[in-house]
Amino acid sequence: MGLSIPHLLVVLVIVLLVFGTRRLKNVGSDIGEAIKGFRNAMKEGEDGKSTSHQEGEVLEGEVSDKTKEKDQA
Repeated sequence: MGLSIPHLLVVLVIVLLVFGTRRLKNVGSDIGEAIKGFRNAMKEGEDGKSTSHQEGEVLEGEVSDKTKEKDQA
């Protein structure tokens, strides 16, 4: 009892009648921009995380092992 192609077409027509094509276009572009921004933020977050680990800094919320630091000093 899944959705078939005719059912999906009826739902699409109802959505177009309720919201209109302009509003759906705006929603689509807003979702696209949000996804793009999320991907950029994830990419920047990975770049920042790798550089702080290379410098030996402790990230916020990260647990550091004090015994290793004493042994190395």
